[in-house]
Amino acid sequence: MHYFEVAPKQIIRADQTVFTYQSAEELKIGQLVTIPVGKKSTIGVVTKQVTKPAFETKPITDLIEAKPLPQALVKLAFWMAQYYETPLPKVLQTLLPSGLTKNRRAKETSPSKSSLKTRTNFVLNKDQTEVIKQLSSRQGETTILHGITGSGKTAVYIELARQQIKAGKSVIIIVPEIALTSQLVAQFSLEFDSVILTHSRQTEAEKHLAWKQALNTEQPQIIIGPRSALFMPVQSIGLIVVDECHEPSLKQEQAPRYSALRASTMLGKYSGSITLLGSATPSVADYYIAASKPGSIVSLPNLARSDARQPDIELIDMTNRANFKRHRFLSDKLLGSIDKSIENGQQSLIFHNRRGSTTTSLCDNCGWMAGCPNCFVPLTLHTDSHNMRCHICGLNARIPTSCPECHNTNIIHKGIGTKLIEAEIQKLYPKQTVVRFDADNSKDESLSSRYDQLHSGEIDIIIGTQIVAKGLDLPNLKTVGIIQADAGLSLPDYTSSERVFQLLAQAIGRVGRSNSQTDAIIQSYQPNHPAVQFGIKQDYESFYRLTVKQRAKTNFPPYCYLLKLSCSYKTEATAIKNSKQLARDIAGKYKTVQVLGPSPAFYERAGGNYRWQVVVKSNKRQTLIDIAHQLPAKGWSYELDPVSLL
Repeated sequence: MHYFEVAPKQIIRADQTVFTYQSAEELKIGQLVTIPVGKKSTIGVVTKQVTKPAFETKPITDLIEAKPLPQALVKLAFWMAQYYETPLPKVLQTLLPSGLTKNRRAKETSPSKSSLKTRTNFVLNKDQTEVIKQLSSRQGETTILHGITGSGKTAVYIELARQQIKAGKSVIIIVPEIALTSQLVAQFSLEFDSVILTHSRQTEAEKHLAWKQALNTEQPQIIIGPRSALFMPVQSIGLIVVDECHEPSLKQEQAPRYSALRASTMLGKYSGSITLLGSATPSVADYYIAASKPGSIVSLPNLARSDARQPDIELIDMTNRANFKRHRFLSDKLLGSIDKSIENGQQSLIFHNRRGSTTTSLCDNCGWMAGCPNCFVPLTLHTDSHNMRCHICGLNARIPTSCPECHNTNIIHKGIGTKLIEAEIQKLYPKQTVVRFDADNSKDESLSSRYDQLHSGEIDIIIGTQIVAKGLDLPNLKTVGIIQADAGLSLPDYTSSERVFQLLAQAIGRVGRSNSQTDAIIQSYQPNHPAVQFGIKQDYESFYRLTVKQRAKTNFPPYCYLLKLSCSYKTEATAIKNSKQLARDIAGKYKTVQVLGPSPAFYERAGGNYRWQVVVKSNKRQTLIDIAHQLPAKGWSYELDPVSLL
């Protein structure tokens, strides 16, 4: 009889993560099994072989997969549990797909190949060749690939992947948005036969089959997908790429609240693979840390095409109404550029990071505002579905015909959203194909579903939120218009200006990639703000130096670690009382930390509860872990290393 420690996929006891079971067969570390827990059974991972214990043990019920999980993936699971102070079962629920014990009908899981030709056929230039040479020797290490938009980072990924596939090793490509998977799949499918796509919009069966293919296939694979692609159980990894590594969506918001960047770094270390974080606008904190380690940053400072022509950039002051004679929020310059694009049979892209039709509905008489009764945030008007919606809890409400307080019938709808832009553009250009891409799209309307149409130029005018502002390479695109460049600067967060800079630089980077003349029209109420000015110039170095100085003065990352503590209670008085008490306790016990707050959370109500938060800064991450350990069990949650304080 053999004895093994098994980590169950569900929490059995709060203070114990592995349990000892017996098996008549010899098992391998990482094998998936079913184990009895009381009168029920659950899935578990074999983590260690042990000697016969002094207590009675139960037998392992069944073996789910003959092939074990890769050792690097098992090590990553334990690291995530320890680093993010999360129960191991929660981590395993993230790492393993649902329906593991179900029998699936085998079918083709590789994505269909796009018929579109891409730029991957170009010969590598001198900068790309030098970067590949430097990266090829960095096994087990993490490197930031800082390449300007249009510098050919994808070509570098493909060449490095080709080297690893030739060596018999698999490659994992992480993207921040499902929307970006179509473009990468199209490019990689032209170069490689075995590409596995995984993402959250797949059915349980599709995800499970893709997972089984990755586990059991002996041939090296190319895995492409968002965060969860990192956990595909390929046996030998040679390269991990995190594309657009600056994106906040690479940090998971639910437990385990892990960063795909940190997790990919550790997986790369455990598997001995090259880990590459690619971006034109890397996170200031990540860039600062990498800059202190020789060789941890490689650059592509020039455009991939030597004949590429920089776009003509116009900055429009939105406070000067003389710039808006033809339309109230679409400037004359922007409409003129769209007109030329249409004449030449080319595309235009309009970016605005607010969805819906309008963001605020007010009574013109008494100032009443339509708000969500659960979340205390303004309801967003959606004219296409003729309702108002809360973008936090999903509440739907009728559009008010009169004020519920003073009964005035003059209700004003203010603000600009992508649906309003779509409606206005459709009025101005009724003969053109106008398509909107944002979180309100159905699966069939999504960018990934319509990528071929987008790339081929069938869509004349593209409207969207941040989904369209990054990563896309559209050969027919002539005009980029940004409706309000400074829209995010008013958010009460230390990363607000960084996010505005990133979105601006990325959106402008959709043009200026070929030898054709292109335009970028930037509208802003704060045209002189450093984030706007540096973003327009795509001047990362200047923005980085300014931001690092500001972070040093205010003691924010990379100069400290952060812990965000959030409480949620039915009454506001209880939330205030408990958060004040916790802030006093932390400040009294830990003299070396800095406590911010308590203060109402940015979204003050959620799920009918009042939410307050306390932010703790420390030079030692372990101190924050100790504080998190002592958090009251009821009503409180925490997040280590939050990418935002909103």
